[in-house]
Order: sequence, then C-alpha cells, then structure tokens
Amino acid sequence: MAFPPDTSKTTKLERYNSYLRRVNSTKLLAASSKLLFRATLLAALILILFFTLSYPPLSASSHNSPYGSSHRSLLSSALYGGAGSAAVGGASWERQVRQSSTARRPGGMSVLVTGAAGFVGTHCSLALKKRGDGVLGLDNFNSYYDPSLKRARQSLLGKHGVFVVEGDINDAALLAKLFDVVPFTHVLHLAAQAGVRYAMRNPQSYVHSNVAGFVALLETAAKRADPQPSIVWASSSSVYGLNEVNPFSESHRTDRPASLYAATKKAGEEIAHVYNHIYGLSLTGLRFFTVYGPWGRPDMAYFSFTKDILQGKPITVFEAADGDREVARDFTFIDDVVNGCLGALDTAEKSTGTPGGGKKRGPAQLRVYNLGNKSPVPVSRLVAIIEGLLGIKAKKHVVRMPRNGDVPYTHANVSLAQRDFGYRPTTDLASGLRKFVKWYVEYYGIKTPASTASTTSSSAKTRKVGGGGHGIKDSTDTEDTGDSSLSSSA
Repeated sequence: MAFPPDTSKTTKLERYNSYLRRVNSTKLLAASSKLLFRATLLAALILILFFTLSYPPLSASSHNSPYGSSHRSLLSSALYGGAGSAAVGGASWERQVRQSSTARRPGGMSVLVTGAAGFVGTHCSLALKKRGDGVLGLDNFNSYYDPSLKRARQSLLGKHGVFVVEGDINDAALLAKLFDVVPFTHVLHLAAQAGVRYAMRNPQSYVHSNVAGFVALLETAAKRADPQPSIVWASSSSVYGLNEVNPFSESHRTDRPASLYAATKKAGEEIAHVYNHIYGLSLTGLRFFTVYGPWGRPDMAYFSFTKDILQGKPITVFEAADGDREVARDFTFIDDVVNGCLGALDTAEKSTGTPGGGKKRGPAQLRVYNLGNKSPVPVSRLVAIIEGLLGIKAKKHVVRMPRNGDVPYTHANVSLAQRDFGYRPTTDLASGLRKFVKWYVEYYGIKTPASTASTTSSSAKTRKVGGGGHGIKDSTDTEDTGDSSLSSSA
C-alpha cells in the first residue's frame, strides 16, 4: 500500500523563504524612506536659501516703522505679471524700482505716479522723466477700456526709462514696500475709476478705486513713508455738479454732485482735508476739465466719434435737456494739463507730519485748482472739426441728454492756477484735435479720404523733404511727444 509524499519539509521551507522576502522588503522600504526624507530635507533647504537671497530683509527704515517687518504678507512677494514686471520684493525688482526713481538732475524729484499707464499718467511720467526727475509708475491695467492701449503706453514709458509696477492702489503691502525701497519726495496720484455713466453699472468700482484706494495711499504716505511726500492728485471738474454759475471757480459750491463719480471725487477732496489736518500731509487737488489728445481714452467723446466716423457708424450727439443751449465742454489739451500737473508738483510744499503718523510739526499746504482751457466749445463744433480732419461726413443721431449724471456745460476759471504756478493753456480745440487725429490714424494704421487727397496734392513736396503723410490734412503740423461720453472726468 503506497503512502502520500511527506510535504511537511517543503511547506516549512516555503514559509521560511516567504519570511525572508518580507524581511528584505521591509529593509528596502525603510532605506527608501530614509533616502526620500533626506532628499525632501535637502530640497527644502535649497528653497529656503533661494528665497533668502531673492527676498532680502527690508531696509532699515522698516524697523523704525510702527508696522514693523511682521506687517509683510505673502502678497508682497507675489507676481504681479505684465510686461516688464518682476517678483515684487526681489533683488532685480528693487534695482529696477530704484533706477527708475532716481533723479538725473540736481535737486530733481523722485515721483511715484499712480495710474501711470493711463492717459494723463503716461504724458506726465514722460514729461517728468524728460526733464531729469526720477519716476516710478504704478498701474493695475484694468479692463475699463482696452488694456492693450495701456500696455502700449507702458511700452512707451519703458523705452524712456520709466518702470511701471503692476499692482492695485488698495494693496497696502505693495504700497508699503514701494515706500520702503524709495524715499519718494512727491506722489502724483492719478489712479482712479473714470467715467460718469459707467458708475450706474458698476458703482462699487468707484468706491474701491476713488475712495478706498485714495485712503490706502494716504495711510501709507502718512504712517509708512519717511520722509512724507508731497501729494498732487486728480480731482475733477465733475465736483461742480449742479452748479449753474459760470465760469466754474474754486470758491463755488461743490456739495451737489450729479453723479456717483463726482461724489467720489468730492469725497476725495474731503478726505484730503482730513489727512492734511491730522497728519500734516501736503496735498494739492487738480480739477481736470475734459482732457483730450494723443494716447487718449477710448471712452471719451472725441475718441469714440473719430472711431465711429471712420467705420461709417452713426454717432450719438447730445443736446441739452432744456433745449436752451447746446451741450458744451471746456476741452483741455493734454500738453496744457501736463504743464499744470508739473507746476503743481514744483510748487508743492513739504509735508509737516512725523513719519509713523505722529504729531505734525505745523500746518501743511492744502490746495485745489481748476485745470481747464477757459473756452467752452459746443459738441457740434467738435464733430465738425473731426469731420474736416478725416474728410468724412458724420452720420449724426441727435438726442436729448439723459439724466444719467452728465452735465450740459462746463467752463473753467483758471486764474488761481495762473497766479500760483503760471498755468496758461495755449492749445485751441482745432489744433489739439489735429494732433490727436494724426496719432489715431498712425497708431491704428488707417487711411482716410483726407490723407489720400493730401498725399496726392503734395506728393512731390513730401518726396522732396523725405517725409510721409500722417493721414490727415495739414501734414506740416508737428506731433507731440465707450460710449460717446461727454463727462469732464480725469
């Protein structure tokens, strides 16, 4: 009788081999874990070393500030993107900021220009840089109108040595960082949400930029900056609101705004008074009257009229609701406004406050001025000039002005600015629009009937002098450098 094979020894051997495999696997896993831990620790040390080198401690002034270094957050080392931008707080970024802000002339200013990629901000930045002042720009490049135009302005500024930091005026950490890196002597505060009618669709944007943003800047200037800068900022002729006394004077009532935009600008004037009174900040407000010119804002009437006429679209022209008079504006050419801004900066006195927000040493300068052209022009005249420059007849749709915050008439009395810093506007509307239209057709690469006629009649002369037509009539004139809103916004 056969017996089954004895498998006990085989089973024991298999169990022993299985045990050895488990032991070896455990040892391998432990070794792998140690290697992974060491690699992770090494990577962490490398990252710590990298950030230590890239984001050095703030200047010594921060140690004397009531905010202290603990006030910093990760926001201050975030990437703000945009052409020419760098990591905020990095060594390369600080070099660009300091280089752009350093004056090249004896006694020159170091100016922080907010809204630097905007219309007025770009022109003022270029003018300051040209005369040898240090200029640093700040802009958030929002999409209220075509951001590509703002980027083009930023590129223009970069070519002239002006660095534009991309960031929001409400970012307290960013503002504090800028004032820690550069002891600005002046601030030209032009950043704001512009436009009258847009406030009916997006009111919060006006409170965010025009009120909260202004407070954020003043808080930093009063409590963080050392020395405290002198501040010139953009108010607006819209603050005159329902005032019917002409021409508008700085002594007239401004407590009846007709739009939320105007109300936020009026609030800015009252806020400026508070920071001047408590902290000794030197503050100058400028009430702009319908600024126009090359590199202008697409939401303004002259810009949108030009665009629509060239595209064969009808334009909407407003007439006063009461029918007693034409809608008219005190159109002010950009070069005249720039001269006014620089005059205000040049005559701004030093702030009298104590860095850190302490007791002020004495009363500080507080001013407000009109910057207009002294000669209101009916909108019908504006349209006629553009028609002549383009060689195209406009298709007009005339309607009564709706009650949406626009006022029918603006007229500036500029005698105060003339007395205090020699402000004298010299550009009439026809001359200013000629320069604007030249820029417009060149920037957008447009051929117009006027340019064709001008080129045909003067081609021999053009070849002789080696020049080219600019696309509008009177090509011998030199060029400097969303609606059909008739607002007098900045």
